[in-house]
Amino acid sequence: MLGALVSSSSSTFLSSSLGKSSSSLSRSSVPAFSRLSVRSMADSAFKKIQIQRDDTTFDAYVVGKDDAPGIVVIQEWWGVEVEIKNHAIKISQLDPGFKALIPDLYRGKVGLDAAEAKHLMDGLDWPGAVKDISDSVNWLKANGSKKVGVTGMCMGGALAIASSVLIPEVDAVVGFYGTPSSELADPAQAKAPIQAHFGELDHIVGFSDVTAARNLEEKLKASGVAHEVHIYPGNGHAFLNRSPEGVSRRKSLGDSDDDEAAVELAWSRFNSWMKHYLA
Repeated sequence: MLGALVSSSSSTFLSSSLGKSSSSLSRSSVPAFSRLSVRSMADSAFKKIQIQRDDTTFDAYVVGKDDAPGIVVIQEWWGVEVEIKNHAIKISQLDPGFKALIPDLYRGKVGLDAAEAKHLMDGLDWPGAVKDISDSVNWLKANGSKKVGVTGMCMGGALAIASSVLIPEVDAVVGFYGTPSSELADPAQAKAPIQAHFGELDHIVGFSDVTAARNLEEKLKASGVAHEVHIYPGNGHAFLNRSPEGVSRRKSLGDSDDDEAAVELAWSRFNSWMKHYLA
C-alpha cells in the first residue's frame, strides 16, 4: 500500500501505468557515461550532513549560502537522485539565493526503475518522513536560515503540502504535482502559504490530475491561507524534469511534452513566492 499518501485509485494508476513501463526504465535508458557525469557534477555541489531524529540520524544534502533563507527539497518516488539534486542546485542559485536541503527519506536507497521506486515508496514510513522534514526545517533554522520553506515534486509535492498542516515551523510551501490524502493531512487545515503546480495532462487520478488540483484549491480556500494553484496547459506529470535521464523516463511513461516556457514560468512563480514569504 501507499500508506496515507494517495488514494487506492491513485495506487492502482501508479501500479498499472508506471509499473508496466519499468522494463523500459532500466538503468540502460540513458547511456552510462552520461548518467555518471551528470551525477558527478550534481554530487560535487553538496555538503553531506547528518541530522538527529529521536534516537537515530539520517543523511541530508545541503547546497547554498550559509545565511540564506532555507528550503527543504523533498524527493520524488525515485529517491535522492540526479533530478532532485538538480532542482536543489537551481533553487540555491535563484535570486536572491536560497540554502537548499534534501533529506534522504529512503536512507540511501534509490529506485533505478519504476518497479524499484514503487517498492521504495510503498515501504516508506510516512509519519517518519514528516518527522524528517520537521527536523530538516529545524536544522536550517538552527544553522543560519531565519525562515524556511518546503518544496517537493510528486511524492515530495504531497509531503510538502502536508508540511503546511503538520509542521508549525514551516514559513511557506510550494508543491509540484502531488496532493496528500486526508488521512495524511487535510489542506483545509493548512497554516503556511501554499503555491501548487500541476500539468493539465497529468493522469494520476486523485493525486495530481486536474480534478485533484481543483479539489486542493477548494480546500485551500477553506483554510484561509494565502494560496495559488497553477495548471499548465499541454503538460503532463513531472514536467520540471529536464535532465537526459528525466526526459527519457517521462517519455517511457507516456509524457512527451517538451515545454521549456512552462518550466521557466513555474520556476519564476516558485521564486517569487519563496522570496516574498522567506525574505
